[in-house]
Amino acid sequence: MSTRIPTDARHTPGGAAFTELLLEVFRVNGLLLAAGDRLTEDLGLSSARWQVLGAIEEGPATVAQIARKMGLKRQSVQRLVNVLAEARLVALAPNPNHQRSPLVQFTAAGTRAYAQLQTLQAGWANRIADGISARTLTDALATLRQLRQRLEQARSPE
Repeated sequence: MSTRIPTDARHTPGGAAFTELLLEVFRVNGLLLAAGDRLTEDLGLSSARWQVLGAIEEGPATVAQIARKMGLKRQSVQRLVNVLAEARLVALAPNPNHQRSPLVQFTAAGTRAYAQLQTLQAGWANRIADGISARTLTDALATLRQLRQRLEQARSPE
């Protein structure tokens, strides 16, 4: 038996559409994390570890920079960096700009693992995207980026 929760909330058409999109993004996020875990399992990684590695793909970064870039909590990124460092996939290097915030960077093993992951991801992405036009996906990406920018500017649910 389904119980509907009474509400006085009134959405504009845009607000209602955004709410539906938000709920769908939550569902997709769960599926993406599960798929990412399966994709990375043989490499001894997880979706969360993949996120951290992806954040340093363009170059070394501090834990705080990784957290901001990926929209994660600094403490959770620190735990993941510690696990990746124990697995010798990343190393901590001195940061010339901040003595107490070392830079997280790939090790040789991390670079190899990330390259293997990128190969696996490309095949998986190609299969998932098959039959959806690149234009449709590009439009969806543009919309999500615009929403992310608005959320970053607002920094509160109000």
